[in-house]
Amino acid sequence: MAKDRSASDLDRELSDVPPEQRRREWMRRIEAVLFATASPVPPEELARVVGAGAVIDLLIEDLAADLEGRSFEVAKVGGGWMLRTRAVYAPVIKAAADVGDQLLGLSEFDIAVLAAVAYHQPVTREGLKDIFGKEISRDLIGRLYAADLIATGPRSPRRGAPYTFVTTERFLVAFGLETLRDLPDREQLADAGLME
Repeated sequence: MAKDRSASDLDRELSDVPPEQRRREWMRRIEAVLFATASPVPPEELARVVGAGAVIDLLIEDLAADLEGRSFEVAKVGGGWMLRTRAVYAPVIKAAADVGDQLLGLSEFDIAVLAAVAYHQPVTREGLKDIFGKEISRDLIGRLYAADLIATGPRSPRRGAPYTFVTTERFLVAFGLETLRDLPDREQLADAGLME
């Protein structure tokens, strides 16, 4: 309820402001929203802080250009936008900042299972067993689920209707993907010797 009230009190149109200043203010509002949240913000939520005639994609493009040369950027992830530090600064952050709770802490095999889920979703534990040639523990599935990197998908139409697993928006965010179509091509991975 408070969210609706504060949105209705907000002067979205800024009709008393000259057009160029209005556009800049809308960009700053979007920047403030993206700065204040840790997850991607969909366009319909950003539309709540700008005028009816504003085109969110164009404002995002202008904001991205405005941030060029900065240590952070606007990234489209999972159907929304977020601010994130440019990858080149990862070693600097690890050296100076406490980011322990943001690290995924996954083993190489955990990541392999997560990749299998991403490429074969929806996939059952039995399907993962077929891929790896060994049983995938419930603990491993539980760790990926607890990290919000996978979720349960539709029940499999097989006997017993086992659960399937799919990746989440958090997976997309963690690996900097806009959609699953941004996953590396399997042939390229095979050529690089990363996949059989």
